[in-house]
Amino acid sequence: MLTAIHPKLPMRNKAVTREFYCNQLGFEEFGSADFNGYLMVQKDQIQIHFFEFTTINPLENYGQVYIRTKDIETVYRNFLNNGVAIHPNGPLEIKPWGQKEFSILDPDHNLLTFGQSSDTF
Repeated sequence: MLTAIHPKLPMRNKAVTREFYCNQLGFEEFGSADFNGYLMVQKDQIQIHFFEFTTINPLENYGQVYIRTKDIETVYRNFLNNGVAIHPNGPLEIKPWGQKEFSILDPDHNLLTFGQSSDTF
């Protein structure tokens, strides 16, 4: 029986990825071992893993994750307060499919979309 999913995304530089996710997005590093070329972060019930891909061209990276939240306004406001850039094509808005969403890009251009169901806002 399936119980959870932990996406694996590419990263060029572990220190840069760690700084962005931990200091700007409020994640914490997960696990007690510091694996070479691998990083795991978590926040609340969300866990994201990263593998080293030093030669990836960020403009050709199509890594994407959709993260559901119950309080998108607070998440959005916290990111803005931490200087996180909102994707120019992903402002906070209610989409035609009824989700309130916004998107950001991480330093390697992995797209993170945050969404809240219309029945919870």
